[in-house]
Amino acid sequence: MTDTLTKATKHSLHPSIQRYLATGLKVEGPSKTCLQADSLLRLCLEAGASDAGFASIESPHLDGERQKILQAFPRTKSLISFVCRMNTENVRNPARSAANLEFHSTTDETNHVARKIVATLAKQGVRAINPASGFPMEMEGYPDKQIWLVAHKPVAVAAGMGKMGIHRNVIHPKFGSFIILGTILLDAEISAYNEPLDYNPCLSCKLCVAACPVGAIHADGYFNFSACYTHNYREFMGGFSDFVGQIADSKNAEDLNKKVGLNQIASFWQSLSFGANYKAAYCLAVCPAGDDIIGQYLSAKADFLEEIVRPLQRKEETVYVVPKSDAEEYVAKRFPHKKIQHVKSGLNVTTISGFLRGMPIIFQPGKAANLNKRYHFTFYGQESAEATVIIKDGRVKVLPGIEGDADLSIKADSRTWIKFLTNRNYLITALLTGKIKLKGSPAHLVSFGNCFVS
Repeated sequence: MTDTLTKATKHSLHPSIQRYLATGLKVEGPSKTCLQADSLLRLCLEAGASDAGFASIESPHLDGERQKILQAFPRTKSLISFVCRMNTENVRNPARSAANLEFHSTTDETNHVARKIVATLAKQGVRAINPASGFPMEMEGYPDKQIWLVAHKPVAVAAGMGKMGIHRNVIHPKFGSFIILGTILLDAEISAYNEPLDYNPCLSCKLCVAACPVGAIHADGYFNFSACYTHNYREFMGGFSDFVGQIADSKNAEDLNKKVGLNQIASFWQSLSFGANYKAAYCLAVCPAGDDIIGQYLSAKADFLEEIVRPLQRKEETVYVVPKSDAEEYVAKRFPHKKIQHVKSGLNVTTISGFLRGMPIIFQPGKAANLNKRYHFTFYGQESAEATVIIKDGRVKVLPGIEGDADLSIKADSRTWIKFLTNRNYLITALLTGKIKLKGSPAHLVSFGNCFVS
């Protein structure tokens, strides 16, 4: 008891504690600060943001993100969403080095702006964090878990910074698609919060549909995630892991050059040295939405198409696709002058939860156009789960639990199923050992597999 009191006495005599107690302040608890919205907006603009808006953590528009936000910063009461504008002509240039320099430079600027805002707020006694605008991310969870701390797009929509276009990017009402998003999480209330825009700046002009080299954006609004990810993000996570696999599988340097090509090896080196490069992002380049952009399009649509859209369509380039995917068929038909390069998407599955969550991501609607089937999955072993998968009218729906009457029921040991996904030739062994059991025609499993390629 005496030792405990002695330690407490010594602790209270520490110079830092003495100076704090001399201020007369109480030990810090949850912030009761309420920041004035107009002053906070001015702070954001002076720090270098092009525009900013505010959302409460209690906003119903953040219902799907709230838990993840609070995991990132449990003290969050409010969020700042801000944008930094990119230089339009750089993004539009067919030379992707110019576009990528703009993406990286503006992303760096966005992170600097966010850090400056957080530092200023700290001086006012407000605790805050600024998750990265892009990378780095939390790769411990890759590929089966969310790797970003905060999803910037839904926060931006909730804070009135824009609406999602059919190209799956936020379109700002003034700056259009030429923005980089930033988010700040605050341990403080704000006097007034923004509401989402009451209209969508997207013009539904479908220029992004026309420009996408892999057909990822459909005219009806459907988005083929895997097609976009495989090509545009070739030199990011999944594509890089596939490239490393190609190196490991090559007999020698000559064999690697045949598989990949010196220009692609050099491109990976450039991404490693100067930041991972996007292969397209043409959907942003051709977007005419936004008050500052729309005049160029409306005043001379033919010129807009010829100067901005056509050069990207005509560009001779390598397009990365998964074999037997919708993207492969699209490129061959729509852009025969572009070189098709077969690769793996890198969207690997290592868990059953990742398999169920990832199905809509790697789904190929073109392969499922004439399929109308219901599948029941029951997994046991290391992971237990039940799910119903419905493929109908070129769309897929994954439901928890067993629902309805199935055309094919699949019961599988979870580890065996994951092994089968990486090597489909393993199915015969799995069936013979009883670790995968089918109730229904095996042909339905073949049809199912054709709808998912990675």
